[in-house]
Amino acid sequence: MTELTIQPTAKFIKAGAILAAIIFLGLEIAYLVLWNTAVGPWVMAVPVLVLVWPAMRALRRRFTRTTVTGDRLRYETGMAAKSTRNIQLSKVQDVRVDQRLAQRIFNVGDLSIETAGEASRLTIHNVDNPQGLADEIMNRAQKGTAPM
Repeated sequence: MTELTIQPTAKFIKAGAILAAIIFLGLEIAYLVLWNTAVGPWVMAVPVLVLVWPAMRALRRRFTRTTVTGDRLRYETGMAAKSTRNIQLSKVQDVRVDQRLAQRIFNVGDLSIETAGEASRLTIHNVDNPQGLADEIMNRAQKGTAPM
């Protein structure tokens, strides 16, 4: 079987960056028009603060990855400190998809993978095509447990 790599979507990051650019342009125009008033240059710090949100989300996305290979699922997250969780596909009992309204509009959702054991749930947030991924993970889990 081929390797399946799952990462959080970039759709919301792009939307946040576009929103920050619109706010930046609006504040730039307002600052230029209101040049003679009491509004100081500090107002230009607001768009920079708005850009922090998509930048942090982009970094978190860059350093979060789920890989399904062979008979295991590996979930890795973290930049400086890294956390890795390995799950045998034969231990997967259920894969649940949760979607809020905004997620449904953009075909994005959260995958919750239930396994046998004490740390029984792994949730992967904001993935593209969550139902297709859930079906693929369950199919691979069932193929791994089928008798030969």
